[in-house]
Amino acid sequence: MAVVPELKHWIVVPIVGIALILALGFSEKLIPGVAQFQLDIDRWLDQHQNPVLTSVALAINTILSPPGIVVILAVSFLFLLFVRRSPVNAFAFTSIAAVGWLSAEAFKLIVQMPRPDGRMLTHPAFAETGGHTSFPSGHTTFAAAFVIASYLLARQTRAKPWVVAVGAILVAVVGWSRLYGGAHYLLDVVGAVAVAFTVIALYVGLWNRYGIRVLGWFGFLRRIGPVPGRGGAHSARATLPAPE
Repeated sequence: MAVVPELKHWIVVPIVGIALILALGFSEKLIPGVAQFQLDIDRWLDQHQNPVLTSVALAINTILSPPGIVVILAVSFLFLLFVRRSPVNAFAFTSIAAVGWLSAEAFKLIVQMPRPDGRMLTHPAFAETGGHTSFPSGHTTFAAAFVIASYLLARQTRAKPWVVAVGAILVAVVGWSRLYGGAHYLLDVVGAVAVAFTVIALYVGLWNRYGIRVLGWFGFLRRIGPVPGRGGAHSARATLPAPE
């Protein structure tokens, strides 16, 4: 992951994407009837709950809470660094997943979309009535960011098809759980996936240009595993296929 595939217009496209995501968030917040229509979806799921599905949703809510995500990122980083002995992959994978996840907080602060009103649901598993952090879903943003980072790590291995298939299911299940529990609206989940892809597309361009250079400042990393020099990163970039 010294150099990973990037968009040809890796600055312009994400900026346009960010503008569209903000437009989606404010449309959800300001256009009459949009939130109500989505609340009807949450209500339908609320009326079709069962103990097994509720347990799954609650488990996802706990595992992908901020402390849980920090643990997942830390374990991933330490595994790649000390077990796989790959400093480059450790920093690239973890930073891509973390940046994708944390970027959701910026959109939450800007849009300030109220959470679904849990009082309108019969069995809200973890509705957070009163908050203004509905758009986008942080849980779903992390799931999408983690899957994207995993794909970039496994893209040249035989595990690639499995990462794509399992990753798609994971993102869908996490998104469903946020609606099922009454914590988010449908557009919060859609926006979360868009946020992960858009912000990571921008970050990847920065990583390709500066990631190896920054890691080169820490000479002790070479005692753990290979860290290419600046020329190594440029050579790796030259071998990448043209973006589709």
